[in-house]
Amino acid sequence: MVAAVIGIHIVVCITMVIIVLLQQGKGAEVGAVFGGSSSTVFGASGAGNFLTKLTWGCAVLFFSTSIFLAYASTRRVSGSIFEGRTAFPAKAAAPSQTVPAHPLAPAPAHKNP
Repeated sequence: MVAAVIGIHIVVCITMVIIVLLQQGKGAEVGAVFGGSSSTVFGASGAGNFLTKLTWGCAVLFFSTSIFLAYASTRRVSGSIFEGRTAFPAKAAAPSQTVPAHPLAPAPAHKNP
């Protein structure tokens, strides 16, 4: 369910970006003076009404999926990452080095031939 909503959310985001970029800006008339085309893809009257309604629809879907995903993420708490972890074991005591009570006999000297 969450995966499907994430997919819808991504498609709505990309669609909304494209729709916003297709809309005619407020200063579009000035752009036509410097070589821009005055004709539009959607006809002479423009697509302001259609694109505005489509933008509102995408915005409603975007906010709805965002709220659902935020709610779903709070309901799906899996616990702490430290939950199943055991404590570090205490350092093992280093073996004590015992000093022999009797000194060892010195090694016999080698004679050089």
